[in-house]
Amino acid sequence: MSNFTYLPPTCACCNDLTKSPSSRRHFLHLASGFGLATFAGFNGAFAASGNYEAMLLSCIDPRFQEPVRNHKNQLGLTGKYSSFVVAGASIGVVAPAFKAWHETFWENLGASVQLHNIKKVVVINHRDCGAAKIAYGAEKVATPEVETVTHGDALVEFRKQLKIRQPALGADLGLMALDGKVQMFT
Repeated sequence: MSNFTYLPPTCACCNDLTKSPSSRRHFLHLASGFGLATFAGFNGAFAASGNYEAMLLSCIDPRFQEPVRNHKNQLGLTGKYSSFVVAGASIGVVAPAFKAWHETFWENLGASVQLHNIKKVVVINHRDCGAAKIAYGAEKVATPEVETVTHGDALVEFRKQLKIRQPALGADLGLMALDGKVQMFT
C-alpha cells in the first residue's frame, strides 16, 4: 500500500504553492526559468563572446590568488577579462624550461582575442616565485635586486613575443610583492 495520494490537476492559480511539493517544484522551475531568461537579457553583458578589456596572465601560487584578484578589481577589470593561470605567469610562457607550455598559452590568447575582442594582456608575476627558481636557478632570485631583473627580463621578453604574435594588443606588466603591491614595468 502506498502513501501517495493522487491530486487531480488544477490550474496554477488554484494551487496553494506553499502546501503541495509538486506545486512548489513547478513554481521553482518557472521562477528559475524566468530568472535565467532575465539574466540572459542583459544585452550580452555576460555572454561568452563580446567585447572585453583584457586577458589576465598570473601564476598558480595559492598565496597570490586573492592579491591578484584584488589588483584586478583595482584596475576595474571585474567582469571584463579572461584569465590564464600558469606557473610563473610570464616565466611559464617564455622560459625555455617550460617550452612545452608556450604554444598552449599563445593558442589560448588567440582564442580570447577571437572570442572576447580583448585589447591587452595584464601580466602579474610575483616575488618568491618557485617557477622562477626552477626556470632560471636559485641565483637568479637570490636577492630582491636580482629577482627584479629576472622578472623584468621575462616580462620584457613576453611583451616582445606578444608584439610578434598579437601586434594589436597592449601589455601591462607587473611584479607583485608578498604584500600585494605591484611594481609596473614599462
